[in-house]
Amino acid sequence: MTDVVDADELLRRIRRSRDVAAEEERVWRERAQSLTATDPDQAREASERARAYEVVGSVLTEIIVPGAMAAREPGPVGPVEPAGPVGPVVPGVRRVT
Repeated sequence: MTDVVDADELLRRIRRSRDVAAEEERVWRERAQSLTATDPDQAREASERARAYEVVGSVLTEIIVPGAMAAREPGPVGPVEPAGPVGPVVPGVRRVT
């Protein structure tokens, strides 16, 4: 990856990666559900993989929309105000443009 990319292309790549992570999470969750009755060990492994993709997706979402994860889980930042033109407005977090 030696190509120089602009911010828009980088954002597109991060969004695509987030979408892939969401799809993989869905696939692994379905696999875990289908294996629960027949193979509990494989079901557990599939659940762990689904959780890993969930975490990757949440990290990528946080990169795209800073403070998005704070909106789901109240933290030290406080409540999230209604979404602005680019995403949620989080008190104490400065948007860099």
